[in-house]
Amino acid sequence: MFNLEKFINTYVTKRESSLFMPDIEANKEELTRKIEGKTVLVIGGAGSIGSSFIKALLPFKPASLTVVDTNENALTELTRDLRSSALLSASCDYITYPMDFASPVFEKMFRNHGGFNIVGNFSAHKHVRSEKDIYSVEALIQNNVLHAKQLLDLLSEYPPEEYFCVSTDKAANPVNIMGASKRIMEDVIFTYSDRFPVKTARFANVAFSNGSLPAGFIARIEKLQPLSAPSDVRRYFVSPEESGQICLLSCILGENRAIFFPKLNEAQMMTFDEIGTELLKAKGYEPLFCSSDEEAIEKSIELKHGSNKYPVHYSASDTSGEKAYEEFVTDTETADYDRFTSLGVITGKTIPDKMRVEKLFNALSGAFTQSSTTKEDIVAILKEYLPNFEHIETGKSLDSKM
Repeated sequence: MFNLEKFINTYVTKRESSLFMPDIEANKEELTRKIEGKTVLVIGGAGSIGSSFIKALLPFKPASLTVVDTNENALTELTRDLRSSALLSASCDYITYPMDFASPVFEKMFRNHGGFNIVGNFSAHKHVRSEKDIYSVEALIQNNVLHAKQLLDLLSEYPPEEYFCVSTDKAANPVNIMGASKRIMEDVIFTYSDRFPVKTARFANVAFSNGSLPAGFIARIEKLQPLSAPSDVRRYFVSPEESGQICLLSCILGENRAIFFPKLNEAQMMTFDEIGTELLKAKGYEPLFCSSDEEAIEKSIELKHGSNKYPVHYSASDTSGEKAYEEFVTDTETADYDRFTSLGVITGKTIPDKMRVEKLFNALSGAFTQSSTTKEDIVAILKEYLPNFEHIETGKSLDSKM
């Protein structure tokens, strides 16, 4: 019987146990001291990383857990999962809200609650494909940057003991708008670090997370549809469990303005075609290599007749914003590799120039009020703020591929 967790450990992360468990165990007392009896708010908590963060946090017995997410169905499944696994103790006051964190009803709920001790924000546009045109770009930047500032203004009225939000390895020397938005988000949260402690983490792809290409492989196989993947894009991967643990360690143990990242080396990188091939073998299929999406679709008809030869189309990446490799630290950043066994920490970050950040916000907000604004205009604004932003534009979106 196929076991996804075992498959990830064997073929993707190639680790039998969590990379971060030694640091969790070594810091149990401090984690307990800072979490037990505290009130916790998790925004975007029904997603892959947010839900994993919740599962890593609950053993340390917070007094209450409030989860906000726009996906009502995913919130329902999260609750069923937590109740069925006995992670929720009877003493934890647990409630979920299907709402947008940038909405007036969220603000009303937050104010009436009087704030929270620990706040984790996992609401984000995370896909490179979310920059196909000006409308998708605006939605991405609103969520990742502009609405994040709105939340931070609200938190300033009820300062939390810890605030965490997710960054990405794509924020280091970004080549796509998503990565640039996360790099800017880092500056935005750091401008509030004189009001309450803020921390973030850059980490690898979460293996088989919601919406990821590997998760799409499973959906395609269930529907007997062909697989398609880039053959030249190398990525670091962490397991779903590890994704929650790195966020927990960063949120609770990180110093103000710390950026956590996993200690991984290039030998641990994987390509998506490698994962697809191993998955098919684990499912009892033999990959049938095709020269195009169209050929793979045509040959997939045989799957419905019992063929065990599974059509795949692997090819070089040719879509906008795809970086061929990943990195966590830039040459201008200083990292501490000694504090944790499995984690590095970018240190020495100063509070960014608030006037410069405000100027960027005004430029973006002003651009989005103009109906004539283009994607290229937004890239130009981002490049003015991030001189090292080398946007890769091919004119082709991931939505045009299988």
